[in-house]
Amino acid sequence: MIHSDDHREDPVPHSTPRSIDDSFLALPLRPLADAALARARALGAEHADFRFERVRSASWKLRDARPAGTSDATDVGYAVRVVHGGSWGFAAGVELTMDAAARVAGQAVAMAKLSAKVIAAAGSDERVELAAEPVHEERTWVSSYEVNPFDVPDAEKTALLAEWSGRLLAAPGVAHTDATLMTAQENKFYADTAGTTTTQQRIRLHPQLTAVAVDGTGGFDSMRTLAPPAGRGWEYLTGTGWDWDAELAEMPALLAEKMRAPSVRAGTYDLVIDPSNLWLTIHESIGHATELDRALGYEAAYAGTSFATFDQLGTLRYGSKIMNVTGDRTTEHGLATVGYDDEGVAAQSWDLVKDGVLTGYQLDRRTAALTGFERSNGCAYADSSSHVPVQRMANVSLRPAPNGPSTEELISGVDDGIYVVGDRSWSIDMQRYNFQFTQQRAYAIRNGRLAGQLRDVAYQGITPEFWGSMERIGGPQTYVLGGAFNCGKAQPGQVAAVSHGCPSALFRGVNVLNASDEAGGA
Repeated sequence: MIHSDDHREDPVPHSTPRSIDDSFLALPLRPLADAALARARALGAEHADFRFERVRSASWKLRDARPAGTSDATDVGYAVRVVHGGSWGFAAGVELTMDAAARVAGQAVAMAKLSAKVIAAAGSDERVELAAEPVHEERTWVSSYEVNPFDVPDAEKTALLAEWSGRLLAAPGVAHTDATLMTAQENKFYADTAGTTTTQQRIRLHPQLTAVAVDGTGGFDSMRTLAPPAGRGWEYLTGTGWDWDAELAEMPALLAEKMRAPSVRAGTYDLVIDPSNLWLTIHESIGHATELDRALGYEAAYAGTSFATFDQLGTLRYGSKIMNVTGDRTTEHGLATVGYDDEGVAAQSWDLVKDGVLTGYQLDRRTAALTGFERSNGCAYADSSSHVPVQRMANVSLRPAPNGPSTEELISGVDDGIYVVGDRSWSIDMQRYNFQFTQQRAYAIRNGRLAGQLRDVAYQGITPEFWGSMERIGGPQTYVLGGAFNCGKAQPGQVAAVSHGCPSALFRGVNVLNASDEAGGA
């Protein structure tokens, strides 16, 4: 069964604008910022910014339709970051008094002075410079959602997950289920010595169900919903943006077919890859590879650097000529969508790969200044007030082909291949160059038609060769905004949510492994 043209994101009007929570606005945001920034100026900081965050995260988990765990935590605090004497300084606090905020600013300046001594002792004369950014005075931004999930009673959330689980458990062949719902509300207030002041609120959630089948010999397998996490509210679980009834109804039969499916024969195949799988390949082989701090070697300890080094900007053949990839902080319902980043830079959209050639990177103000860009494209983010902002991923997306083919039409052009649906496991090297991905479901393609599911499919590639093999791209009707809640980076580690949109696409001559054989299975 073909899924990439089902469950489309409905073309609904932009949601009614929401307001910032009164409880957040009631906090002493401006007085704390004024005290911190005034102290930083008095101590000679060339730049200072103040960031107040309140992040609430909650989750619910059910196993076999019964509650198996909940969590609900709120992180509140503020941070002061400075450039003093050409060096960074950073400090954070939680005490909501003006004296405490000024004291934190003093600690940030002291840290900058200490950093300057360390840098000088190492024989470096490198100074921190920030790319210029227009001043944005008194700006407010709220993400696009209809119903805040935190306004929905917990009992209602649990009841819906239990009801969905019950549908799966009632179907023949389903032995167990897992159901989870993760939600987050992120409030940020930012102010800096240039005069920018922003207040923002973001909502995101991730519902997910897994069905497990067990056969009479002890063999088992599972299948997970394809619905991606989204920058939406509770309406996402009640029919806006995804057809949950349709997906849950078809899962048991698909899982039963998977249990009976033959194991794939390793070899070279043409692949039609569904957006529900391709988004993750984009994330790992393009999203991380085009982070400029990785390309420059400033980020290396957490998941490595990048083969797409800065000297190749404008010349590196990243993929075929039909490959066009954008970085975007403005996509409606995107998990990385903001009004302004954590350096006060307004959200933007820009090219990363154009006609198959590397044409851009994801920037913060520091990396932009280092490499001669006039302006950051707004990719600074910190996941809490206790962490310093680092360059994080935008919504990185592969553009569909205008008037492009449907998924069925892509499949019809394949004589001997595989249709790949849903993400599962992955592996990629420290240069974002060699990779391997598995899936939720895979279908044999014979003479342009689907010929039943296969098991143990894993496709393997080298980033520019894989994207160079992309022969056709689906049209807008195949486009889906996928993504993840848990992209990790930096030390101490930080976690960010990010979306990746893409259409279905056809790749020629891709190496396919038998994952069971590779793992030493029977």
